[in-house]
Amino acid sequence: MRLALDTNRYTDLCRGDSQVVEIVESADAVWLPSTLAAAAVVAVVALTPLPAAAQDVPWYKAVHAGCPGEPGKFHPCALKKAKTFNPPRTPDGKPDMQGYWLDGPGSSQNIEEHPESYGIPGNPTLIVEPADGKIPYQPWAAAEKQKNFKQYQDPQGQCSPSGVPRVMYVPFGSQILQIPGYVVILFEQNQASRIIPTDGRPHVGQNIRLWGMDARGRWEGDTLVVDLTNSNGRPWLDAQGNFYSAALHVVERLTMVDADTIHYDATIEDPNVYTRPWKIAFPIRRNKEPGHQQMEYACHEGERDAQHATSLGYKTYPGVVPPK
Repeated sequence: MRLALDTNRYTDLCRGDSQVVEIVESADAVWLPSTLAAAAVVAVVALTPLPAAAQDVPWYKAVHAGCPGEPGKFHPCALKKAKTFNPPRTPDGKPDMQGYWLDGPGSSQNIEEHPESYGIPGNPTLIVEPADGKIPYQPWAAAEKQKNFKQYQDPQGQCSPSGVPRVMYVPFGSQILQIPGYVVILFEQNQASRIIPTDGRPHVGQNIRLWGMDARGRWEGDTLVVDLTNSNGRPWLDAQGNFYSAALHVVERLTMVDADTIHYDATIEDPNVYTRPWKIAFPIRRNKEPGHQQMEYACHEGERDAQHATSLGYKTYPGVVPPK
């Protein structure tokens, strides 16, 4: 069962902090620049519903695998519980993470703690290190983030790939598939996919730059560790203009805590932009809806708001050149 909205009758003016943008009517899709892009996706396009008992409970207030959902509390609790959980196994003996999983924590709008505003749900910060829950920007980069928000369209709002780690916490669900030597994650959002080799091959050459980075996985006990390099520096971390450069290095860790919960964390470092490495963590929850199928998400089909946002003065984000 899916939610839908007649977008032919959905025209409104929405204000997001320093921005005032007009939602453009479209029979196929509605997209917004910068701060409202992810919120529009949540509000306008179909979402996979949670079980009835959980629909009124925000993910961070719910209990997952016996742990509180708020990232700062879930992270240490889930790591402890994972030590005693024996996950189901694939034929080659690896933890079996296959199946459909619910959409991420919905922090694609803002990775840091933020209150509810203008129809955008409030969320706690996904950042568990440093303890203040803030991205540890270098001074020049903190100013650059503010410029991004005021001048550029959110790349994801233009149907560009979300990048890693953002693709892991965008709205809509995902499917994990495993075969010997590979883990594959298929996302409903924008038909995105991640193909993660686990056969020990090296990264591609540094001259190759990718929206989704170059992934190389390995198993450390029951944890899937994914090392990512070769970013093109073009995606954002969220719709607030939080960013990184092409020097980004991400290490993800996915560990099953129980049969229906994955503990996800990602260590993020970029010496050109941040003062130190930092970490996000959150639960990934199994989708147990009977007969669930992922639907086609044709982002570009009928999309007209990118040119509308351009007419309002928002530019396409070109990436950043850090100061020397």
